[in-house]
This record gives sequence, C-alpha cells and structure tokens, in this order.
Amino acid sequence: MEKKKYYITTAIPYTSQKPHIGNSYEIVFTDAVTRYKRMQGYDVFFLTGTDEHGQKIEDCAKKAGVSPKEWVDGITGDIKRVYELLGIKYDKFIRTTDDYHEKAVQKIFKKLYEQGDIYKGEYEGWYCKPDESFWTETQLVDGKCPECGREVVKTKEEAYFLRLSKYQKQLEEYIESNPDFIYPEGRKKEMLNNFIKPGLQDLCVSRTSFKWGIPVDFDTKHVVYVWIDALSNYITALGFLGDDDSLYKKYWPADVHIIGKDVLRFHTIYWPIMLMALGEPLPKKVFGHPWLLFGTDKMSKSRGNVIYADDLVNVFGADAVRYYLLSEMPYTSDGSITYESLIEKYNSDLANTLGNLVSRTVAMIKKYSNGVINRSGVCEDVDDELKNTVTSAYSEAEKCLEEFRMSDCIEAIMNIARRCNKYIDETMPWALAKSEEKKDRLSEVLYNLAESIRICAILLSPVMPSACDKILDAIGSGCRDYETVKSFGHIENGTSVNDCGTLFARIDAEKFFASFAAPKEDENKTKSPAEPEMPQITIDDFMKTELRVAKILECEKVAGSDKLYKLNVTLGSEERQIVSGIAKCYRPDELIGKKVAVVKNLAPAKIRGEESRGMLLASSHKDEKGNDIINVIFLDDNAQIGDRIR
Repeated sequence: MEKKKYYITTAIPYTSQKPHIGNSYEIVFTDAVTRYKRMQGYDVFFLTGTDEHGQKIEDCAKKAGVSPKEWVDGITGDIKRVYELLGIKYDKFIRTTDDYHEKAVQKIFKKLYEQGDIYKGEYEGWYCKPDESFWTETQLVDGKCPECGREVVKTKEEAYFLRLSKYQKQLEEYIESNPDFIYPEGRKKEMLNNFIKPGLQDLCVSRTSFKWGIPVDFDTKHVVYVWIDALSNYITALGFLGDDDSLYKKYWPADVHIIGKDVLRFHTIYWPIMLMALGEPLPKKVFGHPWLLFGTDKMSKSRGNVIYADDLVNVFGADAVRYYLLSEMPYTSDGSITYESLIEKYNSDLANTLGNLVSRTVAMIKKYSNGVINRSGVCEDVDDELKNTVTSAYSEAEKCLEEFRMSDCIEAIMNIARRCNKYIDETMPWALAKSEEKKDRLSEVLYNLAESIRICAILLSPVMPSACDKILDAIGSGCRDYETVKSFGHIENGTSVNDCGTLFARIDAEKFFASFAAPKEDENKTKSPAEPEMPQITIDDFMKTELRVAKILECEKVAGSDKLYKLNVTLGSEERQIVSGIAKCYRPDELIGKKVAVVKNLAPAKIRGEESRGMLLASSHKDEKGNDIINVIFLDDNAQIGDRIR
C-alpha cells in the first residue's frame, strides 16, 4: 500500500544576519512535526532554505566590503551549520540564488504579466528596508513600519504590480469556506478583518533602485521583488516550470507552511493570489506560530538581547535545547527564553523527572533482577492505572500534534514519566526486594516501568532523537515501532538492560551564573601585570569630557584597512563620522542601529585620510593568543539619543 504524502515547509529565513535562537524555533518545530509524521508512516517531504535577494542584503554586503553572493554564502553556511547542530533532517534546502529557482521565477513573472495579472505602473509610498515591505501613509503607525516599528523611507519608482484587487473576493470566499486554511483561528480573523475585507491594493512586485535580485527577463532594469521571488520557492523546489516536475506532481499542494506570525500576511494573501493567478492549488494550511522572546522582548541584535543556538547547545546539549523550545512555546501567545527559565525547565523535566526515572529503573533492574527484564503476570490495580496513563498518551499526543499544539503534545507524553515516578513511590520496589514471596510482584513492577519508559521514549523521540535513542538502548528494547505505543507489553522476557550514563546532569544555577563573571583558571595564570593607575582627577576635570548618547546609522570599512570602520552616527541634533578600530571584532550588521556612548568634544583627527569627529567608548583585553578583543559599550533602549552621560 502506497504511503500517504505529506509536504511540510518552513518560511525561508532572510540572510541579512546570523541566526539566533529565536530564528531556530521554527526549524526545530518543523523538524519535530516531520519526525512524528514519518513515525506515523507518512511519505514526508520537508523543505527549508534561505531567502537571499533584496536591498537590505545588497546594503549589508556593501558595508562589509564583500559581494552580495559572498555575503549570503557566509550567512547560509552558518544557518546550515546551526541546523546540523540542532539535529535537523530536511529533504531539500533551497537557496533563492539557485539557478533553477531563478529561471522558474522569471517564467512565473512573465506568465502573470502576459495574462494581465502583472502590469507596469509607478510606485510612490513608504518602504521598510528591514522587512522589505511597502506601506501607505494610513498604514504607518506613528510614522513608522506597522510590523517592526522601524523607520521607513519615502520611495518613488517605476514598478510592476500584481493585481491583488482582482482576486480579493475569490480569496475571501476561499478562506471562509476552508476554515483550516489559516491556523490558529485568531490569525485567520486578523487577516480577514484587518487586511482583506477593508480592500486589497495591488502589490508592487519589482524594483529598479537596486540590482541584487532576479532580473525581469523582458525588462532587465527591473528585478523581481522579494515576495514573488521568495514565496515561489515552495513550488520551484519541487520542479515547477522546470525540466523535471515529478516532485511537484507528487507532493503539491503543501500540507502545511510553518511560518512566523510576522510573515502571515504574505503567506495568506500574496501567496494564495499568486497561485490563483497561476491556476495552481493552494496549500492546505498555513500555520502562523508566535515569537520566541528574550524575557519579554523580541530578540534583536540592535537590542543586544540575542542568544545563539551554539551557546545553548554547548551548555545544555541539542536535545535539551530542542525540548525547551518545543515545550515552552505557547500555541498562540509569544514564548520566552532566559537562561534562568531554561535551567529550571532542564532540571525539573529532564534531569529530575525523565533522566532520574530511567537511571533509577535501570539500576533497580540490575540490582534486583540481574539486569534482566521479566514479566511475571502478578498484577495489582495500581498497574492498570499506570497502563491506562501510558497507552492513552499517544492518542492525546496525536490530537495535539494535528492542531500543532506541540507543548501540549509534549505535556501528554511527559505525563508518562511523571506517572512512573509516582508508581515507584506506590509500589516501593526496594521493599518488595526484601521478601522472597514478593519477587514475582517485583518482576512485574520493574517490567511495567521498563515498558512505560519504552513507550515514552518512542513518543518523545521526534523532540529529542539522540537522548531517546540512548533511553531505548538502556532498557535494551529493539521494539521501536510506532504502532507498539498503542498497547502495553512489547518488551520480550529476558531482555537485558544496559548502562546509559547520566542522560541529563543537573545544572547548578548558582555556579552556572557565577561562571559568566569568573575568570578561567588558565587566564589567571597568564594574566598580565596590572596597569599603573592613572592620576586622580576632579569632577571638574571629568566634566570637561562631553559624553553623549549616539546611534550608529551606517558602518563600512576604511579603504586599505582591515581593522578600521567609519561610522556615521546621529547625536540627535547632528550627524557626524567617527573612525574606530573595531572592524576585527564586529560585523557592520552587529553595529547598525545600536545606541553607543561617544566622546563628542574630542578634537577632530584624520585617520587613514578619513575625518573622525569623536570616539566610541569600548573596553579591550587580549585573548590567550594575544589578539586584541574589543567590546563596544552598548546602551539600552531607554537611553535617549543626544543625552549627556554623567
């Protein structure tokens, strides 16, 4: 019997900056759903990739002194590395700079133009470069982008437009007659009431003000605007309008696009209308997940509150990071991550509940049953209560999974581990071991624990694949088929348990946070002699230095230097250029938008032919190899540009 097809995609991330842990949530979520579907017997195709065109990328590359292709190659390589680090198993990775994609996008654009769904006009309005989004005057919020709250620029240029207005009624009727198309329900209401029903304006789908994009082949001064380009990846990756479209015929329409709520409008308005105009089926579902915040703020390099997957995996391991991301993200509201909450969740769920259960059970089987699992059939009522909890977990988990309630799905599975720990307290195997007459009862209790752990590990394996493999190895179970989680009793008598070591070593929060501030032992040994103290100054001396809050607007390398940046900063009342030797320690995108402390009244100087009016405040030290490490002093959002620092 042929397997049922399942096509799942992520929204391809924009390659303007290194991905942080907030960006990683979506790919981990999609990977877990994919693993569940495969485990359930589906023929799954999992697509991800990167969005690599646009003005922002062209600007980032220019400021970094590299070509746009070199820039996106570097960021895309980093994204792939993070995916591998987190154990992501995709079927295809598409880059919008791939030749086959670019050719297919040109065909799509030309087809829509020739049938009258794209036309040439002139665009005049407001443009948000970070979001690659156009807005009308009335859509702005306090004169800024309504999506990200950042500055917009007035833009006027010749452009091609997609006739969204032509398909408005058709789209509205489709959404209302297909209630599961936009998920969750609240997102559907938002799109209908806030964007579609008030009236759709035709969409600008080409640009002439930059060159880093796919050329419109019949009008080469235009490049295809990012949303026609990026959104088409879901079908071009399958060979749509290419030499071999067999994958497209096999898997399209997509079963679900997994996307962030910030790009919901593009996926539920622009993308469906493009497909309607092409005469192609629409995806069955678009799931808009919430954001993962740092505490209560959206992660942003400009805010200085970014956590990277590398750092978390180095401390907690990939499985624990995956577990936290998937178990802590609510269904509709934004989730939160801090080191404090991660440690608490890690210790509570993984070290204490699951890890301790496995190690206790294996240790008891070794101690009381010579390391061999045997079922005796001597049962009590408490066994039935355990078995009911265990065998009902899969149906609850599946129900939650179908609705993409991943945290609820994990909660249903972890109830097995919690019930097992309670079962140990109820049956007291250590007490049973003291009586020769209770040996058969002891064997049954230990069997029930091992079998419960087996089912728990299989159900949890899409979330923590490596750890669950270790758990199944520990209880010696070769029975790992998903169908066996629906009934109890699949471990064969005579199965031997194995050492698994410490699955999740408990983390001492106090020591963890102390390590951030404490110098490393080897650093103490090679510590440089203390610098001589500077002469004391009076408050009057200090007040002669005018320190002000500034914001970095632009950043690019000084020609002929590998360590100097020329920074354009605003002090509120004026803009000025500052030359700073920080290029080896920061990329331009890590500086632009940041608030910094500058010495305003420093005498102007010429550095490598560039005028420098002021100085950034920064600390510096040498690493173990003798390299200078510079840390710019960034200020928080409450600091007002132009304020004096006292």
